[in-house]
Amino acid sequence: MLPFSQAADNNKGPILEVLRDYFTAPGELLEIGAGTGQHAVWLAPRFADIGWTPSEQPDYLDALLPRLAAEPAGNLRPAIGLSVQDDAAWPAGPFDYVLTVNTFHIMSRDQVACCIDQACRRLTPGGRFAVYGPFRYGGQPTTDSNRRFDESLRARDPARGLRDQEWVVARFADHGRALLGDHAMPANNRVLVFG
Repeated sequence: MLPFSQAADNNKGPILEVLRDYFTAPGELLEIGAGTGQHAVWLAPRFADIGWTPSEQPDYLDALLPRLAAEPAGNLRPAIGLSVQDDAAWPAGPFDYVLTVNTFHIMSRDQVACCIDQACRRLTPGGRFAVYGPFRYGGQPTTDSNRRFDESLRARDPARGLRDQEWVVARFADHGRALLGDHAMPANNRVLVFG
């Protein structure tokens, strides 16, 4: 039986609706933290002109590869192992699009900053970077459920937790990438798109 995430199944449709407005031209895409591969196999065929490269931490590739093998698509590239703080692990690119779903609150702040830095170096001048997940605004979670989620993440690992949207925007601005859209999503999540 393939690994399965109910959250990934729930959010794939809403994510698609947002990405359709930004991932509009042919090109190459890097997905950071592809997890079970559910987004890759479902979204890639809906962006047939975009070569889709899923990536995951090397220790978690075993959860990703079976789904990619079971549900191939013509534009789905082989998965790669990627630790965001390992310079040598990053593919050369360039990429026209980068997507990451539910990763920034699992990474440490340093890892998030490194991820943004490394990905922006490989993003074409007109490229787009989309980030899905829960965020804090003005230093506060937006809902009680997000507050509890943030507290549970930090209790397990103090380096984890919801990132401040303003801090993320500033990190992208350091690389000349502006916030193009901040979209409300189901279950108190957002999609931030930079370009």
